[in-house]
Amino acid sequence: MSLQKITVDGVLFDMDGTLLDSTPGLVNAWTIFCKDYGLGDPATVVHDTHGRRLADTLEELCSINDPDRLEAEIDRFEEEVISGGPVVLPGVLPLLSQMSSDGTNSGWTIVTSATRNYAPRALERCAIPLPRAGIVTSSDVSQGKPHPAPYLAGAAKINVDPKKCLVVEDAVSGIRSGKAAGAVVLAVCTSSSREVINNSQADPDFIVTDLTRVSARWTEGGQLEISIDESEE
Repeated sequence: MSLQKITVDGVLFDMDGTLLDSTPGLVNAWTIFCKDYGLGDPATVVHDTHGRRLADTLEELCSINDPDRLEAEIDRFEEEVISGGPVVLPGVLPLLSQMSSDGTNSGWTIVTSATRNYAPRALERCAIPLPRAGIVTSSDVSQGKPHPAPYLAGAAKINVDPKKCLVVEDAVSGIRSGKAAGAVVLAVCTSSSREVINNSQADPDFIVTDLTRVSARWTEGGQLEISIDESEE
């Protein structure tokens, strides 16, 4: 067992692939869009676009340049994902409960590449509580992951220095975003293997199988002590 403990002032969670899994809905949506736009294998597109803003991927892959049409296609895509039924990932609800043991949902937020229309609906469907500070979505930043802007906005949302935050991510682009923002980064192997993450040169500070390997408690000084089990068993 490789157990480590760190103390931080705030935690910034990615959403899809970290807190919930919307893979079935994503595959369904990309199957439709790949057919409509003459793209390649849907599963490959899901993998290659994971962690990026939908607006960026649709604009790039589908060559959608008209803002109104892009907005309409984002809405159509997200409806297909929601209908696919996102599910909460292992360890998420216990960890968030521990972090809310002070009677609030403060000290953490969610930083997602999803839109402000999709994200709250997906969280509600998975019974994941909203943080007190609100969340950061792709609609709130001008540049998406791997740019540091999303996680800098997340740290500002909870009024914490990004260097005193822990970012929790599953996607290589998100890991790079968190590192670029100056945060400590914990990678979860829910969508990529340890080998892929290690070979990506994204350089997370910690890697765990999933969030069942992570626990949290509030210290008397008002910080979050995070226990991280990096063992692979």
